[in-house]
Amino acid sequence: NIRANRQASIARGFLPFLAISGSVGVLLLVQKSTSAAIILMAAAFAMYFVSGAKKSHTLTLFVLGILAFSAFIFIAPYRMKRIMTFMNPGTEIYGSSYQLNQSLVAIGSGGLKGVGYGQSYAKNYLPERIGDSIFAIIAEEFGFIGSALIILIFFVLTSRIFILAKQSKDEFGKLLLVGFATIIGIQAIIHIGANSGFAPVTGVTLPFISYGGTSLIIFMTMSGIILNIGKRV
Repeated sequence: NIRANRQASIARGFLPFLAISGSVGVLLLVQKSTSAAIILMAAAFAMYFVSGAKKSHTLTLFVLGILAFSAFIFIAPYRMKRIMTFMNPGTEIYGSSYQLNQSLVAIGSGGLKGVGYGQSYAKNYLPERIGDSIFAIIAEEFGFIGSALIILIFFVLTSRIFILAKQSKDEFGKLLLVGFATIIGIQAIIHIGANSGFAPVTGVTLPFISYGGTSLIIFMTMSGIILNIGKRV
């Protein structure tokens, strides 16, 4: 079975997974989709681990992934610049640090309860306000309470999907649930972290909330599959 193959054989388990996932990751990095590569590779790694892979294989895969991402960051100046901006947002306040600084201003302006729905001032100048910066607008309009509620909803959602995965008797369904939960959770973490200064600024939307038809269709499709598997648990 799948679990036995992954545990017993490098040739039948580890190497094929490394070749397929590595190829996808490299293609995304070459296309300058760093955030998408991180999200999809994290989901693939989680599914590989849950499928019964040996700890030595998962550790090796993790180390190789870190080395590969580090190499792509160092050879691409714009990726390195984002890292430097994240570490020192006070530089180039009208350049590479502009979006992060304005996001922080918007979040700080919200206070405890926010300025009110539709009353955001930051949406007049904040880049990508309906996509990459939507959490900053939410924080400004609904304050700390609204922001905390959004974070809580994502935490409960991903936790619930992981619980369903643990309860699922179908191996394929379990792996799908783990992959979907990881994608939703990691993407939400990256988006919120990028807006609040806890992660480098990336072009990641907030699942189910950011504007974009294709993104919404994908996440709603995931939701439909999750509900279908959940009915069979």
